[in-house]
Amino acid sequence: MRRVLAVLLTLFTSLGHAAPAGFTFPSIDGGEITLSDWRGQPVLVVNTASRCGFTSQYDGLQRLYDTYRDLGLVVLAIPSDDFRQELASNDEVKDFCEVNFGLDFPMTTITAIRGEDAHPFYKWLEAEAGFAPSWNFNKVLIAPDGSVAATFGSNARPMSRPVTQAITSVLP
Repeated sequence: MRRVLAVLLTLFTSLGHAAPAGFTFPSIDGGEITLSDWRGQPVLVVNTASRCGFTSQYDGLQRLYDTYRDLGLVVLAIPSDDFRQELASNDEVKDFCEVNFGLDFPMTTITAIRGEDAHPFYKWLEAEAGFAPSWNFNKVLIAPDGSVAATFGSNARPMSRPVTQAITSVLP
């Protein structure tokens, strides 16, 4: 815990409290996802779950990614079982998403997003923007400069006007 706090303090100090570029996540495909790889691009971070009433939003997230990826948008799915609606393993999640939705945007392994065990990104998000996911499929738009551009609850559909307007306003 001290190490996490030290890393967060370093990030806050060196990046002016704005850029979560140093955060990394294990990729569901193996290896690591590093937010700094997308510096200068907008990133829509979405906490997901396979057994949720909002799971059909995966279709909209893929459509959003297909629509804006050539303009720089990255969609990052973060499966979480914090609301007890995720499958039991990373392999099951990956297979479920590929078979049912044909997803090709980046996805992390199953990750804690709330509470003491929350990933450092989500702790930063709560400290920076006062936002913590209240359910699955909450969305956070990180602007190209690393600041939090917008947050959306589960009911915000990926292709809805508020979401697409927020994205187009931060496209490079």
